[in-house]
Amino acid sequence: MRIVSLLPSATEIICELGLGKQLVGVTHECDFPSFVKDLPNVTRTLIPSDASSAEIDDLVRKQLQTTRALYRLDIPTLESLRPDLIVTQALCEVCAVAEAEVQDAVCSLSCRPTVVSLEPQTLSQVFDTIHQVAEAAGVQHVGHECVARLTERVEAVVARSSVLPHRPRVTLMEWLDPPFSCGHWSPELVRLAGGIEGLGQEGQPSRTVHWNEVAAWQPEVVVIACCGFDLDRTMRDVQRLPAVPEWRDLPAVRSGRVYVANGSHYFSRPGPRLVESLEMMAHALHPDTHPLPAGVPPVRCLTDATTVHPHSV
Repeated sequence: MRIVSLLPSATEIICELGLGKQLVGVTHECDFPSFVKDLPNVTRTLIPSDASSAEIDDLVRKQLQTTRALYRLDIPTLESLRPDLIVTQALCEVCAVAEAEVQDAVCSLSCRPTVVSLEPQTLSQVFDTIHQVAEAAGVQHVGHECVARLTERVEAVVARSSVLPHRPRVTLMEWLDPPFSCGHWSPELVRLAGGIEGLGQEGQPSRTVHWNEVAAWQPEVVVIACCGFDLDRTMRDVQRLPAVPEWRDLPAVRSGRVYVANGSHYFSRPGPRLVESLEMMAHALHPDTHPLPAGVPPVRCLTDATTVHPHSV
């Protein structure tokens, strides 16, 4: 079977199922496991590489008024790869190739591949997508084994969290300019890790918030995981936070409990590494209760979040 993935999380699911050798094409954003970076890219982005967060937000909002996404398919490359299976998504209207564009493209291909569209909004639904891809690829038993392993890790975190004497107020931010709450599975991760997310709602999209709303929640812990940004790119926006009037008075800032994570790899990517995201969050919230598993990177702590410097993380 020849498989093309149209989103990074699907690429990770495919590889987790042991189908990496059948993967023949990926998106320009796919970067894990590392070998996929050498595969042909079948997408491109309309977002300028030097765009600021505010400019990206403006592009997204304008794109939502149209029927097209900010990503485009490379039809000639897709045709040349002769895929039997294409894995795409229907969750986000702008963060990947639009589902309608994929369906139109498939109709124009001579090979007429099967299309599997993923739309998870909770952690359990992410696990369902693993079963979905496994079934489409004919490796159902591998899918069951994979989900069982991931579920066991989640249950271990839940068991430790169940005896916590205190659950801190948490704000997990998916964007900074303008500020966005977390959404979909992320508030659930906070809850399972032993925290209380007061701005995001489980199973619901992230939303724009105002800094006075963040201040009213009085978070004891702030985790910043900007959607699609790695640590270095996120830090460019973090540098501006001390200029936000409400920022310095947040309990999390005063106590030094502000953390930054790679939002491109974790939290925003609904694949197997959401379990690592949970383990990272749990360790950040309760390091004495939740040890960090081997191979799982910690979130980075801003040692002085009132006056952020590039080398302070």
